[in-house]
Amino acid sequence: MIFSVDTQRLLALHYVYPLPLQKLQQLLSPVDVFSYFEEAPPYEIAKALQISSQRALRISRSFRQIMTLSFEEAYERALIFPIPFHHPFYPAQLFEISSPPTVLYVKGQRSILTKEKQVAIIGSRKATAYTKTAMDLIVPPLVEHGYTVVSGLARGADTIAHETTLKVGGSTIAVLGHGFNYIYPKENQSLAEHMAEHQLLVTEYPPYMKPEKWHFPMRNRIISGLSKALVVTEAALRSGTLITTEYALEQGKDVFVVPGPIDAEQSKGTNKLLLEGAIPVCNGHDIVETLALFSNKN
Repeated sequence: MIFSVDTQRLLALHYVYPLPLQKLQQLLSPVDVFSYFEEAPPYEIAKALQISSQRALRISRSFRQIMTLSFEEAYERALIFPIPFHHPFYPAQLFEISSPPTVLYVKGQRSILTKEKQVAIIGSRKATAYTKTAMDLIVPPLVEHGYTVVSGLARGADTIAHETTLKVGGSTIAVLGHGFNYIYPKENQSLAEHMAEHQLLVTEYPPYMKPEKWHFPMRNRIISGLSKALVVTEAALRSGTLITTEYALEQGKDVFVVPGPIDAEQSKGTNKLLLEGAIPVCNGHDIVETLALFSNKN
């Protein structure tokens, strides 16, 4: 990794003020404040970013201080590879989502990120044995046909998705809702460490940022954004899983849903999705065949 001055500047700014790409664009046009951010007076920063002068002053001071550090060395020591939006490894499909991340931070086998065939698998944090049964039927055919499984390392369905993929020798990506200085939930520490070496962890948050409740709905747009399709195993009627489903539908992605028993609490959300037009799925071959059919039509 050899960072240009612009990359160092971008990483420093993102560290002190993790702005999404739309916000960065405000620093580039109509006046390119970003190119002289070190010298930019706070009122110019405040005007460009539409924030208060006090906040602009705090950002400016922190930025000038942190620009003296070598992000190249710091991230290399931490085995973190930053991927700014202009980097060739930045997934082009993320430019299509609402509020693309300005920087992705990754740990592990970053070449996995460049693979074209990715499918997200999500479900309830209170997943039952039914999710495990569904994963055993869904994941192996996806892996066999070269699909990477994307999920969020949360307890429940996400964990089962990653572990099932590993068990059958596939590739998997975990998108986190926090920086790499933290692992959440703690019971997934060993899974995260294994994936950081042999698979891939991805986050839009600088390393110091803690898990926060509002980070996870934002994280979900990246899970669906990376993927050609979304698979939902179990979800209650009031479930965070349905937020990811909404992102996927907004992004024009196919949503596959595992039908569940009509009296099961964790299937009420998924069965509702089916009534609203999601694609029912009973095994991974269904997904592979449907995606191939849609691909041929396009």
